[in-house]
Amino acid sequence: MSRKPEKLIDKKGLRLDGRKPDELRPIKIEAGALSNADGSAYIEQGKNKILAAVYGPKEVHPKHLALQDRMVIRCRYHMAPFSVQERKSPAPSRREIELSKVIRESLEPSIFLEYYPRTIIDVFIEVLQADGGTRCASITAASIALADAGIPMRDLVVACAAGKVDDTIVLDLMDTEDKMGTADVPLALMPNLKALTLLQMDGILTSKEFESAVNLALEGCKKIYTLQKEALRTKYVNMKEVEE
Repeated sequence: MSRKPEKLIDKKGLRLDGRKPDELRPIKIEAGALSNADGSAYIEQGKNKILAAVYGPKEVHPKHLALQDRMVIRCRYHMAPFSVQERKSPAPSRREIELSKVIRESLEPSIFLEYYPRTIIDVFIEVLQADGGTRCASITAASIALADAGIPMRDLVVACAAGKVDDTIVLDLMDTEDKMGTADVPLALMPNLKALTLLQMDGILTSKEFESAVNLALEGCKKIYTLQKEALRTKYVNMKEVEE
């Protein structure tokens, strides 16, 4: 077993992976990664590798789940057995069930649910490799997949976390920082509407530290939002060029 480092931030103010406290991990986003889904996206954020797929709107089965005035969103977040160092059971864990609900509730405010009453949209998220912050990366990818499926949306939802590590507020925690840090503040945002759709906190922060963490996470969201739009633009510009 490898020993865990005593210090997560060195004397130069750099983290274990060489980032400054306010730096995001390298991010790669691809829209339309799966041809068999109505909409899809793939994201790499640091060592995280996550696929999101959207199917629908479609008829609800079983029918008693249908709502007369709006569409139903059904979300499944799942970590592949090989996504972590110690193989996990393929059966859904309590954490996966909880995060499925958290992600669904983060996405719902962005969608015009009233446009498609008595229908359902399925959102599937598969974590192929996990390294901390998978809920935020999953929300970011799922929102792109919804847009790729042509679902009417108020805005994209983008998510990022900040937290406290070695008495320092840092952005976009990786797995070691998440486990050994003092606090974690995941946040999801619709940037154009300036509306939060998710705000959680795990750990203990002073009110000033909490405010700093939220502001840092908001800045991270704005940077990722640019990458989201660029991923969608790249897909559809390429499609147009092929058609021409």
